[in-house]
Parts: sequence; C-alpha cells; structure tokens
Amino acid sequence: PAQRHLFSEAAEVGAVRGALLAWYDSCKRDLPWRALAANEPDVDRRAYAVWVSEIMLQQTQVATVIDYYNRWMQKWPTLQALAAASLEEVNELWAGLGYYSRGKRLQEAARKVVSELAGRMPRTAEELQKLLPGVGRYTAGAIASISYGQATGVVDGNVIRVLCRLRCIGADSSSPAVLARLWDMANVLVDRSRPGDFNQALMELGATVCMPKAPLCEECPVKQHCHARRRRLLGSCPTVPDVEDCGKQLAWGCPCCSSAYGPTVTFALVFAGVGDCPLCPPATEPWDSSLGVTNFPRKAAKKQPRVARTATCVLEHRGRRGAPRFLIVQRPSSGLLAGLWEFPSLPLALGLQEEKQREALADHLRAWTGRPVAAGGLQYVGEVIHIFSHIHQTYVVYSLPVDEDVTLDPALSPWRWVTEEEFHASAVSTAMKKV
Repeated sequence: PAQRHLFSEAAEVGAVRGALLAWYDSCKRDLPWRALAANEPDVDRRAYAVWVSEIMLQQTQVATVIDYYNRWMQKWPTLQALAAASLEEVNELWAGLGYYSRGKRLQEAARKVVSELAGRMPRTAEELQKLLPGVGRYTAGAIASISYGQATGVVDGNVIRVLCRLRCIGADSSSPAVLARLWDMANVLVDRSRPGDFNQALMELGATVCMPKAPLCEECPVKQHCHARRRRLLGSCPTVPDVEDCGKQLAWGCPCCSSAYGPTVTFALVFAGVGDCPLCPPATEPWDSSLGVTNFPRKAAKKQPRVARTATCVLEHRGRRGAPRFLIVQRPSSGLLAGLWEFPSLPLALGLQEEKQREALADHLRAWTGRPVAAGGLQYVGEVIHIFSHIHQTYVVYSLPVDEDVTLDPALSPWRWVTEEEFHASAVSTAMKKV
C-alpha cells in the first residue's frame, strides 16, 4: 500500500533530479566548505573539510557555523594538525557553538585516522560509519557522496521535511520504520553522476525554500511533483467513498494510496485515517487546511526538558594593581559540557529556599578551598536562565570578593585565576558567559 508514497517511476525520478540540480547550480549559497570540496585536489583533505562542516552543522545554523569553520580550518587544515592539538585547544575554539562533545569526538576520530589508518580516510559511507567514532549514517553518506562521488543518499531534518511533503508522508517521521522508507527513497532519488551536488541540493531546498513554517512553494523547483502542494491546491474535497465499497472495488488495503478515484479523492483519503498504510497520518490527526503543506512532516510530541537549578559563585580577587581576576574550575571529562571551564557551581535540589541555597553553596566552597566561607558573605546577584536541548537550566548567581588568591585542592578539580579577557578566551560555555 505504501508504494504510492514512493518514487517508483523512472521518468519522475529523472525529472526531479534534473530540476533540482538545475536549481542548485543557479541558486546555491556560497559556503566555505563547498568551495573546499570543489577545489581541494587531495582526497583526504577534501573529505576532512566536508567532515568538519557536517559535524559543526549538526543542530547548528549555517550562519553561526561559517566563522567557526573558517577559524577551525585555518588553525587545523589537516587531520594531522587536528590530531596533534590538545583537547583544551579544541574546546576553546568550539566554545559557544554548543553540543560540545562534537568537537571532542571529531578530534578522537581524527587521531584514530592518523594513528590506525595511516592518515587515510575511509573511502565509502559504510567504512566511514564503521571505523570513525561519532560518524553516523547521515554524516558518512554526506562525506562519501560529496568527497568521493559515491551514489548514496542522505537523510537529515531538511531532507525529511522535503520528502514527507513531496509524498504526503504523514506517519511519525522520527519512527524507525518511516526513517527506513525515507532512506530508501533518498537512495532511489540520488543522482548517479552528481550525488554530492544532488544531496546538497536536497538539503539546500529544505533550508531555503521548503522551510518548516513558511515554505516558498511557488519558488520550489520540484513543486510539480509535490503531493502536499497538490492537496493544498485542491481545497475542499468531495465526500469520501464508503470504505466497504472501496474494498469491494479495489481491495484497497490503503485507500489513501490508491488513485482509482482520481487525485481529489486520493488526497481527501490521505487524512481519512482509513486502511493500514504505514506512511499515512493516523485517523486522530486530520488534515488542517490552515496549515497547507506544513501539515507535513508529522513528529511525535517533544519530551519536555527537565528543570534544573544550580548555584554559581563568582569569586573575585582585586589586587593592588591590574584588572580583577576570577576563579574558574574545570568540569569533569564526561557528561554535560565535559571538560569546559566554569565558575564554581553546585546543583541544587528543586524547591530549596534561598537561605538553604546560600548555605549549601557556602559549604561547597568551604570543602573546595579548605577555608571558612560564611553564607552571609555571599552576595546574591540574580538568576540566569539557559535552555539546553533537554534541560531548562537556571543559574542562581552569587559573588564573593576575596582579599587574596584562593587555592583549591587539585585532586577535586583543575582550577585557575583569570582576567575577564582570559575568561572569554577560555573554553567556557555560552551559559557561563551569560553568568
């Protein structure tokens, strides 16, 4: 039943490829990683350049990535240069880009290529995914198609949105079964002679035209092949045929995928919830005419981020001369914000009163410094809210002026005193910069 959602006719596949590549050639954005991929003759350096861009672009907007990418490639233009860098250097350059484990995994994988693979990048999507830590199916497909010309598809958020709209795929697009169909579709569509350009074109279309909330349908190069657009243009639909009659005439299985009644009835039935097609929307989610093509894709409801509170203390030492200095400590090497630097902080139990928060932080600082810290000496500054992908974090900020440099037990955590300028140059998170 799901075959009607797929691209099964060679003529249509060819038409989509041609229209999309022609549009891409004339409309693609000028991005630094594309220039490197097009002009770098060394295949390993080319694959490395694409790899860095794909890791940075995960969950991060293009406009944000460009500056980070240029600075990264200037500092570490080869795998060997990155492998020789320290994690501290990597974290410092990555600071502010978010999802900090990406930089660490990228360097770990670069070191593996240098030490175990003699500096030679794996040459297929399958080998890339198998041999490089942190490289999943999408990243492997992007590197292989763009750098090596392997005819393999890619599926990311942009591609999911485009394909779901082109074929009215209304089932949960995050489910393994639907993702498997989307990967099959991407592999069918990918142009055999220009796979890298085609994959970039498909992603570019999702990023600049087939956008989540305000798609530019009339500018779309493949609008003639878009079932969601056709459904929107049809407007109101005639009464849906009785299911039993449909079954008698066609033994449908999935009436939304059948065309015996013509396109109007077909697309009315897409949201009728009739049949057992694994790619159609459930009956509980009818077509919303006010949404048009943005009815697609459908996703499961997002899990609400957990709420967390943390007490943070800015210890400030003002010498007789020179700028004030601040104490920062390094977070553990695993977990959230691994290896980054921050002001001394303590997770708080939810609902803890301010007086108890202050006392808990004073006890924490006493344990770290080995010297008395009076709770009353902590000056309340305010609260800073930062939203991580899965955490709604509130920092309760206090300050504590000290007369001399405080020393901490190095067994507890690495630490150092820094000026404000040194703080901003260190590997600190965006959340700490807000503090």
